[in-house]
Amino acid sequence: MRIESTSLSPEETYRLLSGVVVPRPIAWVLTTSAEGLKNLAPFSCFTFVSNKPPMVGINMGRKNGVPKDTRSNIAVSGEYVVHIPTAAFTEAVHTSAKEFPAEISEVDTLGLRTVPSTHVSVPRLRDIPLAMECRFHSTTGYGDTGAEFVVGEVLAFHVEEHLYENGKIDTANLNPIARIGGPKYSTLGEITTLTAIKQAPKSVIRH
Repeated sequence: MRIESTSLSPEETYRLLSGVVVPRPIAWVLTTSAEGLKNLAPFSCFTFVSNKPPMVGINMGRKNGVPKDTRSNIAVSGEYVVHIPTAAFTEAVHTSAKEFPAEISEVDTLGLRTVPSTHVSVPRLRDIPLAMECRFHSTTGYGDTGAEFVVGEVLAFHVEEHLYENGKIDTANLNPIARIGGPKYSTLGEITTLTAIKQAPKSVIRH
């Protein structure tokens, strides 16, 4: 069968693409409002875009043309914390995706504990083994629905010691969850390890 993209509504396109681009890593983003209310929401269009300085990018859509609380809070403070949720928090991640009223804190509703961050005013979740303190860098709009790709610089990584070895993350031990189509989540499953490909030395630019 052939599906013409022009025949699809934005909602239909989202349902289709969310089953095509899989699995998607989840950024569980904690922000605070101008009044200090903690907001927590998952975003599954998430990747890294730079390694010097380290930067991560998240696609943030709108609801009925209005920016979501996460985006509004970042616009005010320029600070946020990205967490990598593990399988143990699947239910909490799913619940936090609901449309809570702006005056309701998902962190408090879910009974999650927080601790102060080092470089940003936004706290981080205490029991998530990997978190990144971020400062807003830039945003780029795409399409007709107001979606934005929000990029932030990572100021600090918080990693539980048992997950960190030789500069790398033990991903299997981390056991992160990913989003697939609909209200469905997955874990890593079987991991295949191949021989590392040798890379040519990178040239050094001198000024």
